[in-house]
Amino acid sequence: MDKSSAIYIGMATCGLASGARKIHDEVVRLVAEKGYPVTVHPTGCVGMCHNEPLLEIQMEGRARVTYRQVTVESVESILKAHFVDQTIFPDLAFGQSVEEGARPYEGVSAFNDTDYFRKQNKIVSRRCGVIDPSSIEDYLATNGYKALETVLKTMTPEQVVEVVTRSGLRGRGGAGFPTGLKWKFTYQSQGDEKYVVCNADERDPGAFMDRSVLEGDPHSVLEGMTIAAFAIGHAQKGYHLLPGRIP
Repeated sequence: MDKSSAIYIGMATCGLASGARKIHDEVVRLVAEKGYPVTVHPTGCVGMCHNEPLLEIQMEGRARVTYRQVTVESVESILKAHFVDQTIFPDLAFGQSVEEGARPYEGVSAFNDTDYFRKQNKIVSRRCGVIDPSSIEDYLATNGYKALETVLKTMTPEQVVEVVTRSGLRGRGGAGFPTGLKWKFTYQSQGDEKYVVCNADERDPGAFMDRSVLEGDPHSVLEGMTIAAFAIGHAQKGYHLLPGRIP
């Protein structure tokens, strides 16, 4: 991720539905007009759809501050607070994420200490709303493709299947079928050509787990599919099933 000054705007479906495109355009306009030394990046859904549009500012050497329910009219005040006054805009500040070596701001809670996030332990969605999903550099900077590297360099397909089986990983489609068994059966099946199919066609009412991962951390899906391809017997092709309602 960008270690210099950067602005992140939630551009997942929930953000766009709440007006994030207008926020993005206003940020880009003001950055160019004022000459602020900052890059602007899209990001996925951090899990606060009810607080969209979300805008985050990471000043070099400072904590990353999240602003909620941002309006086009408030963008200029938020940017001025950071780039001119070297402070925060408290009216819309939700929380701050403080990385090692970064200096926090006074008057705003730590992001993970807020009531909404305090009890959450993110695993699959840990990068969503944090990285630029279109940037492979962001993914690599957060240990992306490390698991694939380990698999290809140090493991056999049988070992991968065994690890996944022992992990207890299951499908999230309702049946909860063990992933390790799926991979084992496919690995043991006869045939010269095998395929990996990633089913993201959510049909349950109100189900948007797959959408959030695809929008916020797509490289993790590609990495998982590639590991699966290796584990089931060096599959050469993969297919991704998407619902038509995903823009």
